[in-house]
Amino acid sequence: MPDIDAVNAEILTLLQEDGRMTNAKLSEHLGMSETPCWRRLKRLEESGIIEGYQANLSRRKLGLGVMAFVQLRCSEHDQAATAEFQRIVETTPNILACHNTTGADDFLLIVVARDLDDYSGFVDSTLRRLPGVTSIRSNLSLKEMKASSKLPVSAASMK
Repeated sequence: MPDIDAVNAEILTLLQEDGRMTNAKLSEHLGMSETPCWRRLKRLEESGIIEGYQANLSRRKLGLGVMAFVQLRCSEHDQAATAEFQRIVETTPNILACHNTTGADDFLLIVVARDLDDYSGFVDSTLRRLPGVTSIRSNLSLKEMKASSKLPVSAASMK
């Protein structure tokens, strides 16, 4: 695992801002030559700190106007039910995230849909059919005040 020193922290911060930044531009921002910059970047990728690169899309411009936070409670927790639940969640594109949580509910999902009718259909066709689900509670987002996948990176916070 590479050390997250100030230079590596800056590389991670810059790439979170612009994942398409070239090595030449990255090294220019850092004030270092391209070869050591490239080596650092490769170490960050190979260690798994950088998991991949992707484009950030506008869900609204893609027609996905509804975002729901869904709390699920399950009665079955055996290995087969859990594996089937996980398989369905992982292969359902409308489910952006799923977390196994503490508290009264077992899972928290983030789900997107075109509109309320589409979301209602998704609840009936997918969520109600998940193995062992005994309770579904949805909270619809009225206004997205912040959405980010950027992690706070600093050399000091990584020690």
